[in-house]
Amino acid sequence: MKNIPVRQIKATAKEAPIFDGFSIRDVSVLLDGKDMVQELHRHDFFYILALKKGAGRHEIDFVPYDVHDHAVFVMRPGQVHQHTLKARSAGYLIEFKPDFYHPHDKVSAQPLRKASAVNWHPLDASRFNKLFPLLTYIFEEYTEKQEGYGEVIKANLGIFFIELVRQNSKPPSTPVNSYAQERLEDFLELLETHIASHKQVADYGEMMNLSPYQLNAITKATLGKTCSELINEHIILESKRYLLATSNQVNQVAYHLGYEDVSYFIRFFKKHTGHSPEAFRHNFR
Repeated sequence: MKNIPVRQIKATAKEAPIFDGFSIRDVSVLLDGKDMVQELHRHDFFYILALKKGAGRHEIDFVPYDVHDHAVFVMRPGQVHQHTLKARSAGYLIEFKPDFYHPHDKVSAQPLRKASAVNWHPLDASRFNKLFPLLTYIFEEYTEKQEGYGEVIKANLGIFFIELVRQNSKPPSTPVNSYAQERLEDFLELLETHIASHKQVADYGEMMNLSPYQLNAITKATLGKTCSELINEHIILESKRYLLATSNQVNQVAYHLGYEDVSYFIRFFKKHTGHSPEAFRHNFR
């Protein structure tokens, strides 16, 4: 079975071993005066594209976004995307593996979780200009590699995530406690890993040492959806990823997602999208 292409972080020739899991590149240098067109693929790392100047189109998990000035795109490992980036675009592209930026305490990890929960962060010029110097400083540290540069980069990444969350935050109508938010993130990470083999609320509750009732209460409080709704949404999302990013037959996609009864999978997909898997693939492409 053909899998969705998974791209790795490309290190430069001067890369130090400490930075096997981190990279930052100047977008202007990367483009070298040419448009960049990338087909649908996924990453096993976090991906941040911060554009001071930008034009083109970026599609993340089948949601299209126009690329423009003063925008930040943040993607989590496992998401799929494709984009066209015009030659005039300028900014920074940061890529890092989860174990590179991994604060030991949950409080410090929250800004990255919150920032990566939103794929597209459109900012006005003043807000963007407050963030951009942090990335320039990270780029300089990465290039010059002075003593302690690794810790300096991680510290500035932390500040960048805090500022990005601040600038996009709106007061929630109903406050959500930090425990519920943390458990939701745990659940969503488990979904990404286990969706092919586990499709029942009780399965995830057991992994998280929660009852189905407790897990449903968390998803309802944070996202306003039941746990079953989120499981179904993720099955459909992963189905779309494989239908559009590979040439696999529908029965292969069904088996990949843990369905031995292909006809049941087809009915499930049509119920939630209004199209058969083949029709979806044809219409979207």
